[in-house]
Amino acid sequence: MPLPSIALVVARGRNGVIGRDGDLPWRLRSDLQRFKAVTIGKPCIMGRKTWESLPLRPLPGRLNLVLTKDESYHESSKAKGCVVVTTMAEALSMAREQAMEDGVDEVCIIGGAAIFEAALPKAKRLYITEVEAEPDGDVHFPAFNEADWVETLNEPHQAGEKDDHAFTFRTLDRA
Repeated sequence: MPLPSIALVVARGRNGVIGRDGDLPWRLRSDLQRFKAVTIGKPCIMGRKTWESLPLRPLPGRLNLVLTKDESYHESSKAKGCVVVTTMAEALSMAREQAMEDGVDEVCIIGGAAIFEAALPKAKRLYITEVEAEPDGDVHFPAFNEADWVETLNEPHQAGEKDDHAFTFRTLDRA
């Protein structure tokens, strides 16, 4: 079995915003359903702030790896249910090992900005929800050259009953 590949999973506004004040800058139930479908059963790597922003911790049915520079974080009551790691290399090694044990071909990077930036050069796939909005925010998805990627899915959606905005599900694979 080949080494599990790295996939980034993100929802971003037209202005690149992915977060505001430790939370998402919108409510998109449809995106949360896609997030679950894409990540279920796969190891998920995230930063401490992303972990602490989750309404339900840990994400069920997934190994939750939290990357933080705080070496004592694993002793924190907030770390219950996750595996704390201090380097991206350690996170990827553990995630890939778990993915191979579980027979899945991807490891998911789910945020925040610094984690996305560190993983982007290694990523083989991007699952992006393009939100039709330009919200104020303090966290942005890192810039990347779309010419380096091939779009394999482009699925526009009108806002559903519990969605603040229209959106498009896109999947990009590294060219």
